Order: sequence, then structure tokens, then C-alpha cells
Amino acid sequence: MNLSMVSKALELKSQLDKAQKELAKMTVEAQSGKGTVRVTASGQQKILSITIAPEAIDPTRASHLETLVLKAVSEALDQSRKLAAKHLEKLTGGIKIPGLT
Repeated sequence: MNLSMVSKALELKSQLDKAQKELAKMTVEAQSGKGTVRVTASGQQKILSITIAPEAIDPTRASHLETLVLKAVSEALDQSRKLAAKHLEKLTGGIKIPGLT
């Protein structure tokens, strides 16, 4: 491996580290049940918050609330993955790198 390749690899790693820090600051929000359940996730696919409106809490319909939470979490994570892929695309040139995109 020559010095030029090592230099380029280190530069790419630095850019990827910076992009990861930027993604940690970005957020997406998803909702279900006409907004009664809201989930916020970071650009690194970490769930930051889940908000459930009081009217969504009905002990006789717990499975319905579970479905709404699952739907909102799944959507938030999907949006977060898409945000990360778009953000990292300029660094990877559109190449899918496992663990990054």
C-alpha cells in the first residue's frame, strides 16, 4: 500500500467521522394514529423520544396502542436510514457500504 492510498483512506475516515457526528445531530419524526403517537429518531437510527397523547391510552385497547407505537417507530427508523444514506451518498459515491448506508 502506498502513502497516497493511506492518505486518501485517512481523509475518507475523517470525512465519515464528521458525517456521523452531523447525523447524530439530525432528527426525523414519524407519527401514527393521526398524530396520537409521535417518535423522534436521530440520523444514526437512535430513538430519541416517544410521545403518546392521553387519548390514545385506553386499557381495553392496548394492542391498538402497541400497533401505533410499532408503526411510528418503524417509520422513524426508515426515515432515519434514508436520511443517513442520502447524507453519506456524497462520500461513498452511491456505493452501499455495510454498516454505513
